[in-house]
Amino acid sequence: MTAVEILVSIFVIIGALFNLLAAIGIVRLQDVYSRIHAASKSATLGVMSVMLGTFLYFLLGQGEYVGKILLTILFVFITAPAAGLMMGRSAYNVGVPLWKNSVQDDLKEVKRSEKKH
Repeated sequence: MTAVEILVSIFVIIGALFNLLAAIGIVRLQDVYSRIHAASKSATLGVMSVMLGTFLYFLLGQGEYVGKILLTILFVFITAPAAGLMMGRSAYNVGVPLWKNSVQDDLKEVKRSEKKH
């Protein structure tokens, strides 16, 4: 194995592990907010890592610069966390309950102050 193959393999394996962690979080966590957090954070890092490994494979292994892969990484980096935030806010606004053992509700005070104004 060459150094390029090892480097690419490391990024792909790290990405696969983050995606596995996201999948386990979606299945095992208790409420929709925790599941959204697991999906948006871990899956974002997983996809970005796999795409970075792909980019390095083409750049270092094949000698081709594929800018579309970098744009994909940027797009995922920007949109996935924002989508997770919007899904969480939407769930909160329609009244999806927090997990019974949740100790903090930061949006409760924000909603109270919005109703007063």
